[in-house]
Amino acid sequence: MKSLRRILGLWALCTVFSGFARAAQDASSVPQAADPARQIPVPQGDGTITGRIVDPTGVGVAGATIKLTGSDPLKSQQALTDSDGRFMFARQQAGTIRLIINADGFTGQQFDGDLQTGQVLEVPPIKLALATVTTEVLVVPPQVIAEAQIKEQEKQKALGFIPNFYVSYVPNAVALGPKQKFELAWKTMLDPVTFGITGAVAGVQQAQNDFSGYGQGADGYAKRYGAEYANAAIGTMIGGAILPSVFKQDPRYFYKGTGSKKSRVMYALAMSVMCKGDNGHWQVNYSGILGGMAAGAISNLYYPEKDRDTGLIFQNALIGIGATAAANVLQEFVVRKLTPNLPPHDPGGSGDAISGKSHSLVGRAFSALGSRLKDGD
Repeated sequence: MKSLRRILGLWALCTVFSGFARAAQDASSVPQAADPARQIPVPQGDGTITGRIVDPTGVGVAGATIKLTGSDPLKSQQALTDSDGRFMFARQQAGTIRLIINADGFTGQQFDGDLQTGQVLEVPPIKLALATVTTEVLVVPPQVIAEAQIKEQEKQKALGFIPNFYVSYVPNAVALGPKQKFELAWKTMLDPVTFGITGAVAGVQQAQNDFSGYGQGADGYAKRYGAEYANAAIGTMIGGAILPSVFKQDPRYFYKGTGSKKSRVMYALAMSVMCKGDNGHWQVNYSGILGGMAAGAISNLYYPEKDRDTGLIFQNALIGIGATAAANVLQEFVVRKLTPNLPPHDPGGSGDAISGKSHSLVGRAFSALGSRLKDGD
């Protein structure tokens, strides 16, 4: 019996030890719980910073950028305001802080303060001012604009070679100053085509024996050429530069280009006696009318004595007006199509355009033709 009890005791003891071993083995196979200290970073501090960014009316500014810096500027943080303009920085170390606030459409702001250990620092509402919009306005003197426009105008040549300087295709062109008016007159007088047309007119005069007192041959042709060129030069200088500067009138024809054919014809005819003043108002074209009469009166000084007639001064002035009217009609319907590289024409501005008397070579050609109609020639 004693042996049996000893055997049973040994068996029980082995059984107990076996259970403990199995329990230890099972326990080692069960996954261990995560260590909270390993997954959650240790807070940098226990202070909190909160605040609100508002516009000048007190409404929260959403999406504003808040940059937080402490004693170490290299360790900065950044946050964005919510829809009500609020922001928060948690677990911050105590010490000096600086908030730099920026938002589109507003000027930047800055807040400096101190955060204590364990403190919830409520920053007073930071009001952003609207950003100042700076508009740069470049003021260009009218003389500069007029000079640029006249330079482009001097490139206008019908068929590519016939000067068409005294026509503006810019309805609201800046008024010419005296300098530009004289510049345009000189440009016309010294253009090679002016000399060519003068030579052709002098040739026709000699063939018809106009101004017979000049005689024939080279000497007669030279006198006719000189007289015809003097007429054109005096008329252009007085009617296109001197008097327009005195009366403050524009010597150019302003192309209309819109409306019915009848309205454009009436416009072109009216512009032979009307012009645009430098102030933009309609005016009688004193410059063109008196310029034609002055040129006729001066021509009596160099025409043959038998061809001098003061009555012809007024007659030729009327012929000149008619020639200008015919030239204006051509400008309105024909010449533009023959002139390349013109600036775009804005019909919307043509209603305010007023014409001056045309001093273009087209008008000169008609004037020369009209002068052949006077009595005795």
